[in-house]
Amino acid sequence: QVQLVESGGDLVQPGGSLRLSCAASGIIFRIYNMAWYRQAPGKQREWVASFTSNRNTNYVDSVKGRFTISRDNAKKMVYLQMNSLQPEDTAVYYCNAYLSANSYWGQGTQVTVSS
Repeated sequence: QVQLVESGGDLVQPGGSLRLSCAASGIIFRIYNMAWYRQAPGKQREWVASFTSNRNTNYVDSVKGRFTISRDNAKKMVYLQMNSLQPEDTAVYYCNAYLSANSYWGQGTQVTVSS
């Protein structure tokens, strides 16, 4: 059974930082591409960042220079370091593992940026 479990979401002030974590099980982690998505209230889920199995990283323009995705294949973990957080970053953040037609999601972790 595939499981992705996110953690690290919290309430943070504008300009603050958070590190999200996603623990994977039930997949051969090293061959999967990993991504973070987010969904703000009333909006569609949007892709935020990805870290492919061949170690390519990409980011949506709105987080470039502020967010960093990383992965640890030995621990089967993927992370999202988020700096200089802004209110518009408020959303539920989801971890995604994808390979060919297979795509798995975590349950999400809430990030709220507010003073």
